[in-house]
Amino acid sequence: MNIPEWQTIPTLVLEQIFDYLDSRDRRAAANCCWAWRQHFFQRRYFRNFRFHIDVAQDDQLTFFHRCMSNLAKELVIVFNFDNAFHIQKIRGLLYKAARCDNIRALRFQTNSVGLIAPGNAHSDQLVAIEQCFVEPLKMFLSRKNQACQVLDLGGIEALTYYGYDLLKAMGKPQELLQLTLASIKYDPNHYPILELDTTLLQKCASLQVLSLDYDTLSDELLHTIQVLPLRKLLIVVHGLDRDEHAGVSDAAWANFSMHFTQIELVLTLVYAYEAVELLVNRIVGDHMPVTHIRILFCEYMSHDAIDGLSMANSDTLRSIYYIDSGNNRGHSNYLSNIRGQDAFVMLAWRCKQLEEIVVHGHPMDPHNLLGIARLRSRQLRRVEVSQINWPNGEPQYAFNDEMCKLLGQRWRLLKYEQLPAALDYGPVDYDERNEFVYELLRRDLQIH
Repeated sequence: MNIPEWQTIPTLVLEQIFDYLDSRDRRAAANCCWAWRQHFFQRRYFRNFRFHIDVAQDDQLTFFHRCMSNLAKELVIVFNFDNAFHIQKIRGLLYKAARCDNIRALRFQTNSVGLIAPGNAHSDQLVAIEQCFVEPLKMFLSRKNQACQVLDLGGIEALTYYGYDLLKAMGKPQELLQLTLASIKYDPNHYPILELDTTLLQKCASLQVLSLDYDTLSDELLHTIQVLPLRKLLIVVHGLDRDEHAGVSDAAWANFSMHFTQIELVLTLVYAYEAVELLVNRIVGDHMPVTHIRILFCEYMSHDAIDGLSMANSDTLRSIYYIDSGNNRGHSNYLSNIRGQDAFVMLAWRCKQLEEIVVHGHPMDPHNLLGIARLRSRQLRRVEVSQINWPNGEPQYAFNDEMCKLLGQRWRLLKYEQLPAALDYGPVDYDERNEFVYELLRRDLQIH
C-alpha cells in the first residue's frame, strides 16, 4: 500500500482544502509541512490582517521581512523608546513598510515617554528620531497608490511633535480614517505646543477618529473639522497656560455640539496637577459635549469639579474614570469633608446615559455605591472600585449581594492582587504608570 506524501498534493487540490477551512484550522494545516506552509502565505488569506511586531524580538523582524511584509494590512510596532538599538531597527522596518502598498495602517506602541523633551534642536537623540522615524514616515505617508488610512503615533510626544510635517507629507489625505496626535508629555508643565494648519486637517475628508492635545485646539480648528465625518474625538489635557494657549470659547463648543450630535468626545487629563482644579471653568465650560472623562494620576479632584462636570454634561456623559495610585494622599477623603451630597451620587442622578464608573485611589462609601447602583441600576455596565470605607460591623456579604441584584451582574470589590502595577499601594514606577496610561489611550481609540 502506497502512503501518500502530503507535500506532493497538487496546488489546485491544496487551494480547495485551504479555502474550505476557517482561519484557525487553516493555520493549523499550514504546520503540516513546508509545502503547505508556503501555500498558506497568500494575500487571499490575509485580507484584513494586523501584524504585531516587537522590535526586541529579532525572529519577529526576520519573519516580517520574509513573509508578512507583503501580506499585512495593519502594522503595529512595539518598542522601547529609551532603547537606541530599537530606534535603529525601526528605521529599516519603516522603509520596508513604505515600499509595501498592502500596509494601509501604522501604529506605534511604547511604555516610555523618552529620555528628553522634544524641541531641543541640539539633541543627538532628536536627530536620530528624524532620521529613524520622521523621514521614513514621510515616505510611507506620501504614497498615492494604496494610501495610508490609519496613522497612530502611539501618544509618543517626540513623534507627535512632527505632526504638522507628517500631515503635510500625506499623498492622499482624503483616505485617512484615523489620526492620533495626542501624547503623554515628558514634562507635563513645560512642553512645546503643536501648531496645526487647519487646512491640512480639512483635506482629511474621510477622517472618523481624531486625537489631539488640548493645547492644539482653537475656535478655528473646531470650526474647520466640522466638515469631517468624525465619530470620535479624543482630547488629552496636561497643563494650562493662558500665555501660550487661549483655550476654546463656549460659543465654539456650542456650534460643535450642534453639528456633531452623536460624536463620542473623550476628555483625558494626564498628570494634569493644575488643570484638574480648573476642569470646569477653563476646559469643559457649559457646552463641551463630553461623553467620556478620564482623570488619570492628577493627585487631586474637587467636589466642585465633579459636580460641575455632571451638570454641564447631564445629557451626554456616559463614562467616568477617576484613577490614582493606591498610596495617593493628595485628595484624602475629600468627599467625606463635604456636608452636601456625594459628588458621584449626584453625577449618577444627573447623567441619565451613565454606563460606567471606575474609581481607584479614592475610598468610596458603601452606602453611596448602593445609591449609585439604585439610580442607574442595570444600565451600568461597569462599576469598578478598589477601596471602600467599611463602617464598623457592616456585613460585606450583604452589600455584595445587594450590588449584584441592583446591577444584574456579578459584582465584587477589586482585590489588591487584581490591581495593575500602576495602581499599587506602594511606590510606583513611572514607566508602569505611563504604560497604564498608554494602554487606556489605545483602548479609547476604538469605535464600538
